[in-house]
Amino acid sequence: MKLNILVIGRDRAILGVVERLINSHEDWKATVVTEEEQAFGALGEKEYRIVFVAAGVGAEEEEGLRRRINERYPAIVVTRHFGGGSGLLENEILSILDNKGYDK
Repeated sequence: MKLNILVIGRDRAILGVVERLINSHEDWKATVVTEEEQAFGALGEKEYRIVFVAAGVGAEEEEGLRRRINERYPAIVVTRHFGGGSGLLENEILSILDNKGYDK
């Protein structure tokens, strides 16, 4: 089963890199959106375990997004992705999976 990861951000260049890095793993699939309503549309279409909030989403918007997601989908981990390269992103994902007891 693929691990679906949703990424919401505003900087399309950064989103492209994050999408490429996630999708470089055979069993991981990134969905990238730029708007909150797109995120909720995507969440209604398939099962996600992780939502990354990326560049361009402010703290207040992130908090509202986190609250809405946690109310509707309490099993999803919502976390800020600050960048830092493929190794950091991979370690973030593996840490989340390990902490939640999900298969890697």
